[in-house]
Amino acid sequence: MSRQPDLFRDGLAAGWKVLGGELGPVPEQLRCDVVIVGSGAGGGISAELLARAGFDVIVLEDGPLKTSRDFHQRESEAYPTLYQEATARKTADKGIGILQGRCVGGSTTVNWTSSFRTPDETLAFWREHYGLAEMTPDAMAPYFEQAERRLNIANWHVAPNENNELLRRGAIKLGVSSGVIRRNVKGCWNLGSCGLGCPTNAKQSMLVTTLPAALQRGARLLVQTRAERFEWRDGQVAALHALAWGNSANGQAAARPVRVIAKHHIVAGGGINSPALLLRSQAPDPHGLLGKRTFLHPVVMTAAVMPEMVQGWSGAPQTVYSDHFLHTQAIDGPMGYKLEVPPIHPVIIAASMPGFGPELADMLRKLPHTHVQLALLRDGFAAQSPGGNVRLRADGSPEVDYPLNDFVMEGARRALLSMAELQFAAGALEVLPVHELGGRYTTWAQAREALKQLPLAALSTRVVSAHVMGGCAFAADPQRGVVRPDGQHWQVANLSVHDGSLFPTSIGANPQLSIYGLVNRLTQGLIARLGGRPEALA
Repeated sequence: MSRQPDLFRDGLAAGWKVLGGELGPVPEQLRCDVVIVGSGAGGGISAELLARAGFDVIVLEDGPLKTSRDFHQRESEAYPTLYQEATARKTADKGIGILQGRCVGGSTTVNWTSSFRTPDETLAFWREHYGLAEMTPDAMAPYFEQAERRLNIANWHVAPNENNELLRRGAIKLGVSSGVIRRNVKGCWNLGSCGLGCPTNAKQSMLVTTLPAALQRGARLLVQTRAERFEWRDGQVAALHALAWGNSANGQAAARPVRVIAKHHIVAGGGINSPALLLRSQAPDPHGLLGKRTFLHPVVMTAAVMPEMVQGWSGAPQTVYSDHFLHTQAIDGPMGYKLEVPPIHPVIIAASMPGFGPELADMLRKLPHTHVQLALLRDGFAAQSPGGNVRLRADGSPEVDYPLNDFVMEGARRALLSMAELQFAAGALEVLPVHELGGRYTTWAQAREALKQLPLAALSTRVVSAHVMGGCAFAADPQRGVVRPDGQHWQVANLSVHDGSLFPTSIGANPQLSIYGLVNRLTQGLIARLGGRPEALA
């Protein structure tokens, strides 16, 4: 397999318009047809479609431009440069750690490539409760198909690594259904370092697909440029104010104000930064919905020591899943959960595991034999699961208040039990729930009794998330949503939202393909409303 070319480096040499940071100063004022805040899943799809339709597009990205030449499969390099808050972003009470990308391509540059269409039952819930009548599987299918072709989303036909195989093996032993995860890769080398940036450009992220396509058609990209607030005039957005971060002569961070004047404005900063931008801008919010109902798919985990080598850092990170425990629960009943496995890289595991000193050192010595399962808790469907709220700190930066209430923790307990049973069925020597008070259990009977009694609370129960959704929900009327079904803000005609913050609940699956498909549809509709001729994503 040959290494793919570094499209960005070649494009820059050919004259692509990319400014910010080391790539040159950003002008104090710019004009365009459409400005897009964020270069991740929503921003990338929007940028390509709009540029192909002939619009003058500017994309703002808060993070740096890093390409395959910068990706050396080193955690020490990737986490500080590619992630929000260097992977240290947390909810207000520090109870949930949140992994989000902060670089060109956003989270698509650092995710694990798992690609699922929005589940039919999620779409049905949205139709019933949010009046989104057109969100049917048949209506969405063409937009998903276009995104899948464009991003090479397909079944992964290589045998799973041992880390994933153990989930499948345990599921078979217990009669639990499992499946193969589709991935957005092309010519994948099966390295396992997807979360550190793909060094071969095999991952079909926005970094190597839609953004290069938009730049090739004349779009402009501003990196290390943070959207601060919108300026209003007569109920419309008059301009976007931003700060371009660079380095001064003495090496200190310096910021230059930037003002972008556009005919239309797309917010695609993700489920925390998009509502935060609108909150900083004091956007119209007559029904108090902005920043509310933010969902995280709260994740709990169990680690198991296996007799054979696992080497969970090697090979495609996520290729096997089980939805058995989603389908055994009513969607608006007790919280269901999706089972997957994460890659096992030493720094992120050391930061996630409980304990310290000799106890943690012993766990790390066993890392080559360690298998980890995770459960994505499906939040947002039951009345007891309203999610969290995005709010602003005194300096205008965002934070998420997400209470881990008894309803969430009851789901977490069932998930810990399910994962421990699967791991013992797969042959585990010992299983450790990722919990400050969890023990190392050597039999399923022992683990079952202990987990039933384990006190579950924020901070003692390790909870993480890589899926931030909601906060700018779309709905059929302004009493239920911030945004119309076509993505346009209910009160502001020249403002749209095109990212996962649109979702009125969580997805119940890894959300990247849901964003690709939905934003594909919304952008084609926006192009038609702006007087252009939309083309299918292909």
